[in-house]
Amino acid sequence: MRTPITHPELLAALARCGHGTKILIADGNYPHVTGVGPHTTRIALNVAPGLLTADQVLELLIATVPVEAAEYMENADGAASPAVEGYGQALGPDIALSGLERFTFYDRARENDVAVVVATGEQRQYANLMLTVGVIPETQTKVSTTGAGRAA
Repeated sequence: MRTPITHPELLAALARCGHGTKILIADGNYPHVTGVGPHTTRIALNVAPGLLTADQVLELLIATVPVEAAEYMENADGAASPAVEGYGQALGPDIALSGLERFTFYDRARENDVAVVVATGEQRQYANLMLTVGVIPETQTKVSTTGAGRAA
């Protein structure tokens, strides 16, 4: 495998995602059970307060899944939380990052296209981030049929 993720259930959930699917990275305060739709796969990575952080999970997801856009939950004043600066740096300038008002974010997270919620131990408030899965360029999807690269 060429992913840093070794969590079997998370890998299976990510493998079921396609272009346009949403992945929610939820902070430790997010209502993981009621804050997503009934068909959303719930992955518990909230081992303890601060473990794992949303930043750590984001880095792993970026290395595994193509991301085309991201939405964060705005704080009560309608501003970006301190977590968002790090998200923007990790995502880079080519990925659109926009904010949603708190209750709009909750409504959006309950929609059918949110396939996965990853519960983190993130302690920062309003550190919730929803990723939109992009596409893998065609040049990276070609599979060799010549047998090259097979294990002996």
